[in-house]
Amino acid sequence: MTLTPKALLRISVAVALVTIVLKGLAGYMTNSMGLISDAMESFVNLASAMFALAMVTIAERPADDDHPYGHHKAEYFSSGFEGILIVGAAVAILWVSVQRLLSPEPLEQLGWGLALSVFSSGLNAALAVVLFRAARLHRSIALEADGRHLMTDVWTSAAVVVGIVAVHFSGWLWLDPLLAIGVALNIVREGVKLVWRSSQGLMDEALDPETLATVQATLDAFAARLPAGTGLRFDDMVTRRAGQRRFADLHMHVPGEWTLQHAAAMRDELELALMDAVPGLRVTIQLLPLTMEARATQTEQP
Repeated sequence: MTLTPKALLRISVAVALVTIVLKGLAGYMTNSMGLISDAMESFVNLASAMFALAMVTIAERPADDDHPYGHHKAEYFSSGFEGILIVGAAVAILWVSVQRLLSPEPLEQLGWGLALSVFSSGLNAALAVVLFRAARLHRSIALEADGRHLMTDVWTSAAVVVGIVAVHFSGWLWLDPLLAIGVALNIVREGVKLVWRSSQGLMDEALDPETLATVQATLDAFAARLPAGTGLRFDDMVTRRAGQRRFADLHMHVPGEWTLQHAAAMRDELELALMDAVPGLRVTIQLLPLTMEARATQTEQP
């Protein structure tokens, strides 16, 4: 059974609550700044999953008079918001870690603390894998962002566990807060990447090269089916992405002797072929005779 994005994000909220409890206990039991910083990031997981759920709910709304292209871009706000939260959490971790670095404290009850941390990280890793698969299936940047954040949390936890073990055997108490600082810097990097990715979506970024290649292959196959010498050609294609939706505008040049009815029928057939080849694609095709060239788009001057 394939779960919907909303169902997966509800699960993400539940997992975030569980990991907050488990990692919070681990940090409390061990007095480790590394584990405490890991637990603080779990609060970001919770907030981001809840916001992503709200944005996915908005993105599912149908098009209306005020939003004729739908509400799909709402998912980009989720990704950007999650990135900002990640950076904020990293700043808080850095502040507390620097204080601990100046005044190191001994670690306690490492066995149970590490066990709780490893178990909660396993939950996050399993959920992240599911989210990545669902993100590809539903073309959801909100699910992808949540999955990337969870995987960052998993690697963070792994580094913390290794560091704490090193502290235990070496006795270097300063290593624990230093590790937490490294965790925070890694979190900042991931947060900046998410903010950048969401900004590109809001800026109407073109379709990815793989999808463009599929579109071009479909156009070539469609033209090859027609009798030799027809001369059918396509040009001036412009594409963009908006959440789960993908858009393509292009010109279709047809022989001047074709009737409008025949040309329109061919255009409808091509639109169906493109939408079958690229799920979620919305195509707008302008018909032009072979002898006419579209006027070049003028660059607007400020």
